[in-house]
Amino acid sequence: MDFIAQERDRLLRSTTRVVGVTCALVSVVGIVASLAVPLVPLLGALACIAVLIAALLVFGTNGSTWWTALALASGLGALALLLFGSDPDVRAVVASAVVPLAAGSLSAPLMAQRGAPVGLAMTIVAGVLAVSAVVWASGGPLSGPTAGVVLGWVLVAVVAVWIARSIPRVARRIQSIGTAHRAERQASETEAQRRQGARLLHDTVLATLTLLAHSGVGVSEQAMREQAAEDARLLRHLRLGATPQPQQSGDYSLTRVEESPLGQTLESVKQRFGRMGLEVSWHGTGQVLLPSNVLDAFLLALGECLENVRRHAGVGEAHVTIVHDQETVRAMVTDAGVGFDLEAVSAERLGFKESVVNRLREVGGDAKLFSAPGSGTTVVLEAPR
Repeated sequence: MDFIAQERDRLLRSTTRVVGVTCALVSVVGIVASLAVPLVPLLGALACIAVLIAALLVFGTNGSTWWTALALASGLGALALLLFGSDPDVRAVVASAVVPLAAGSLSAPLMAQRGAPVGLAMTIVAGVLAVSAVVWASGGPLSGPTAGVVLGWVLVAVVAVWIARSIPRVARRIQSIGTAHRAERQASETEAQRRQGARLLHDTVLATLTLLAHSGVGVSEQAMREQAAEDARLLRHLRLGATPQPQQSGDYSLTRVEESPLGQTLESVKQRFGRMGLEVSWHGTGQVLLPSNVLDAFLLALGECLENVRRHAGVGEAHVTIVHDQETVRAMVTDAGVGFDLEAVSAERLGFKESVVNRLREVGGDAKLFSAPGSGTTVVLEAPR
């Protein structure tokens, strides 16, 4: 509320400054253009109007009652010099010219006197004097200048009352919205704390039951390593395109036996790359049994070779030839793409990931690369049986 009240007062002072200065300048233009005021009273009135403008400019930032008094006094002084210093024949013309000064510049401080009874009283007295002077100069209370001055004071008073009543209502509404927001935030924090406590209790109970189930020892390191190896093997098979086949509830297997037929897994690799737009033609051996670790490494290297063809060869077809003997199975991946100069390409940019090549060599295999610009590329993969 204090911040809103400060911003309200600042807005009212700024409005007072703008209205007062604008109306004073309009009156100056009208007075000078009428050519009805003698030179000496005109110069004195212009000096008073200059003091009025300066006081209003300072009042827009300070808001002191003393600046209000100075602005009102200088405005009344300019009004008296203009009306009493002009000839009776042209006094009505001068009264019309000073309407913006009497109705706007002198009434503007009325908007910014909330909480300042002295300033409010001085502004009201100045308004009575200004209306009286215009009534005397224009010849009666029903004249046009008198009606203009009264209308100006009434409009400023209505605006001041409306702002004084509207801003507190808006402030209360903002405060109620803030209260509702704080209540909602506290409810959210309470719910989050409740869930965190429930989760902590659940984890504590689960950990306790786990320790009881393992006689207080917990899961052994070897069991954790075996489980991690099984998970890694499952992820490798899924990445190569295999589909888990359920044997019974809660038990899934990617292969039927420890030695998997190479033909079935090659077909899955072919289908996977076919969906990506690379046609793979297979030649040679149809079925070869390999141990699971050798099969994983072999298919990983083969998939990497086909991925290089798809990305870099610039062709949509690759040929894979599988041959084997009693000790070794070989795969030759050939494409008729753009090829490249082996000596012009650094080793780390040949397209083989170190992890793939190292894994193939870990199981006793190897990989060789042959290529020439415009003659395609051939990769030979070897793995022990």
